[in-house]
Amino acid sequence: MPKNEKGAVLRRERLYHSRVKEWQAARDAGALEKLVGKRTSLARPKESAAEAENERLRGQVERLEKELARNKAALEVMGKASALLEMISGGAG
Repeated sequence: MPKNEKGAVLRRERLYHSRVKEWQAARDAGALEKLVGKRTSLARPKESAAEAENERLRGQVERLEKELARNKAALEVMGKASALLEMISGGAG
């Protein structure tokens, strides 16, 4: 990018030479190291493939347990409804 276009882009984004100098001074004074781990993901260790798979499987187990509980409740209601219908139809005959 030609130099005069770079300046226009930097001004449009409000990135002035004085601000860049402040950032460079802060960097040189060690401010960047203080930020790592607090505001960036650089300090966070990445999950291993096994940990990621375990997390995925935990979520799947949780979802399936909820689905199982819902299905058990539905079967219980259906069983009660069936018993009620048998009682009603048995009493009418």
